[in-house]
Amino acid sequence: MKRLAQFTEKLIPGLMLLILVSSPLPVSAQDWDQLSPQQQRVLKPFASRWPQLGPDKQASLLRGAERWRNMSPQQREQMQQRFERWQKLNQQQKDAIKQRFKKFQQLSPEQRAKVRRAFKRFRSLPSDQRKLYRDRWKRMTPAQRKRWLQHFRDKRSRD
Repeated sequence: MKRLAQFTEKLIPGLMLLILVSSPLPVSAQDWDQLSPQQQRVLKPFASRWPQLGPDKQASLLRGAERWRNMSPQQREQMQQRFERWQKLNQQQKDAIKQRFKKFQQLSPEQRAKVRRAFKRFRSLPSDQRKLYRDRWKRMTPAQRKRWLQHFRDKRSRD
């Protein structure tokens, strides 16, 4: 459970950012002037390079702007904080998060649901207990982690 919780804890900030700006649907490019004032306000950081962005990237950003518009102020604040944390990461950290996201996407729907439930359980623990579990996990050797995960899987299958 600990490894799964750590995996999901590290995954969530990058996952949210990737969800906001990724989608495979191709569309034609739009001129900046064709965007609504709301879209321009949200996408202002991209204004100067908007014409150079490909149609797929523009569409992705527009979908993200629409999601942003539909968020509550609290959700927007959380997303802004996550984005700021993302911006502070170095490229190696960002790549690791993207890789974990890719692995998560390759899980079956049941496995993804299981990861989400485990993350939710972990997040519901008091912060001092979460810290205790993180510290204990960090001190484990790879062999100890493997044994612990196997023990956890065996226990879950019995329950």
